[in-house]
Amino acid sequence: ELLKRTPSSYLGSCRYKLPDWHTAEGEAVYQKLFEILSELDIGYFFYIGGNDSMDTIGKLADYGAHIGSDIRFMGVPKTIDNDLMVTDHTPGYGSAAKYIGVVMKEIIRDATVYGTKYVTIVEIMGRNAGWLTAAASLAKGEDCEGVDMICLPEVPFNVDRFVEKVERMQKEKPSIVIAVSEGVKLADGRYVCELADDVHAVDAFGHKALTGTARFLANTVARRLDTKTRCIELSTLQRCAGHLTSRTDITEAYQVGGAAAKAAFEGHTGEMVALDRISNAPYQCTTSLHPISEVANLEKKVPLEWVNADHTAMLPEFLAYAMPLIQAELTPIYVEGLPHHIYLPET
Repeated sequence: ELLKRTPSSYLGSCRYKLPDWHTAEGEAVYQKLFEILSELDIGYFFYIGGNDSMDTIGKLADYGAHIGSDIRFMGVPKTIDNDLMVTDHTPGYGSAAKYIGVVMKEIIRDATVYGTKYVTIVEIMGRNAGWLTAAASLAKGEDCEGVDMICLPEVPFNVDRFVEKVERMQKEKPSIVIAVSEGVKLADGRYVCELADDVHAVDAFGHKALTGTARFLANTVARRLDTKTRCIELSTLQRCAGHLTSRTDITEAYQVGGAAAKAAFEGHTGEMVALDRISNAPYQCTTSLHPISEVANLEKKVPLEWVNADHTAMLPEFLAYAMPLIQAELTPIYVEGLPHHIYLPET
């Protein structure tokens, strides 16, 4: 029960890209890895993660088959980005979406305090897929009018049109709240954050470090419209807010883990467990198995038919998809007023 309420990854994580095992240098890496697995008497290998993790499990399974290894390699989906193919959604997304929906409601409440013109731009994770940014639309309800604009990476971004739209909106209401994906791109493929000239770092998989999108846009709006602005980066909080998890999400995380173990014990390898939605009301989901080749290095984008005509708001189809995933709570176990977590001391 404590593990269910502990944020982040109790088992740890890494950002190591396995080389191609068809080269002599690459095969040496795999030989060492399989030597270690053999020494530890590991017969079942479960890798939990997103696109890059499924790439890793695919390479290990292929090499294992190449050398005739009996080790079973299974992919277990887990990414707040919700961008894995073949699965209806991924464990992690429901809780992150719930956090974003709650935080956006609270930001909107705070933004209405002042009567002066004010633009708040909230930067939300999502490199190429806008599932998390779309979750900002969950804030809308009988007690909240919702965000004023949503900008997804699936839609080419135009800075001039963005500023013009903000200017038009401010004529109708003084305080504007906008949710923007960190990965919004210009028509030429450049990330908007690159316009700030401070994005240089890349990770092991060659992905650029995306940060500063909201800051750049807030500065641009302030300069062009002579209005006060604020930029907010939800950043790491989106994936580690253990106090705002979705019970549905946590339950399904255990569900896919159990399905992966069962499949491996039955002899499956080189596959990933997927979640298949049966119905929305009542919400029901089951699991299935798919070859890693259908998942690795592929991305599931937000369907544009779930976005309104001018690509600035989500339609009811998205709400019907996302709402079941954020339902129910998992209350933290508090010790002296603070949430208690399971802890693995560093060695």
